[in-house]
Amino acid sequence: MERYWGILFNVSTRYFLIAGIAFLVCYKILYPRIAGKKIQSKLPGNEDYLREIGYSVVTIMIFALVPYFFVFNPTIRSYTRLYSEISERGWIYYWLAFPLMILIHDTYFYWTHRIMHTPGIYRWFHATHHASTNPSPWAAYAFHPLEALVEVGIFPLFLFTLPMHRTHFFLFFLFSIVYNVYGHLGWEIYPKRFMESSFGKWINTATAHNFHHRFFNGNYGLYLKFWDRIMGTLR
Repeated sequence: MERYWGILFNVSTRYFLIAGIAFLVCYKILYPRIAGKKIQSKLPGNEDYLREIGYSVVTIMIFALVPYFFVFNPTIRSYTRLYSEISERGWIYYWLAFPLMILIHDTYFYWTHRIMHTPGIYRWFHATHHASTNPSPWAAYAFHPLEALVEVGIFPLFLFTLPMHRTHFFLFFLFSIVYNVYGHLGWEIYPKRFMESSFGKWINTATAHNFHHRFFNGNYGLYLKFWDRIMGTLR
């Protein structure tokens, strides 16, 4: 269990450090100067922050279990595509794996997210996350335990389908939590000109995800608007 506590510490630190910095900067230090630019003008209440953090702690505990069982169990690990030395695949593959991981994760997230909005499934999996109709950075991991299991399913999917170096996971999930916190930030940091550009219109934004929380449908993507655009679910 020592390894589990180590993983738990790493995942917890990542969440509390990144979400905490975003919250401190936007909701405390800079708030008097940027309040007028908030996507939803009203601030969440303290009870919202506490609920989001509470569910996030449970999510973190679930997230830490998956690498513990799949990576540190020698029998299971032998069936994965995890490799030890970058030289085994080379630097070209190493860097190309990251955009591929983004595409795979965005596809996984979009379709599981839409399924969790299905009547009959929604209240068991996704309603907890949507209690944050005006989300804060703390909402990044505020999932019901059943949804947390769905969300962490991307980890074994990567392990068993793509050749992965351990640093792929560290860097990718660091990027993922940063983008997740940005999506729930409550402020838009992309300039309007970028969002309206031919490239930017495919990138998911805090504004788009905030609308999803406010109106409960559409904008199901994580990093990209690709699936929302081609499936007609973009608000």
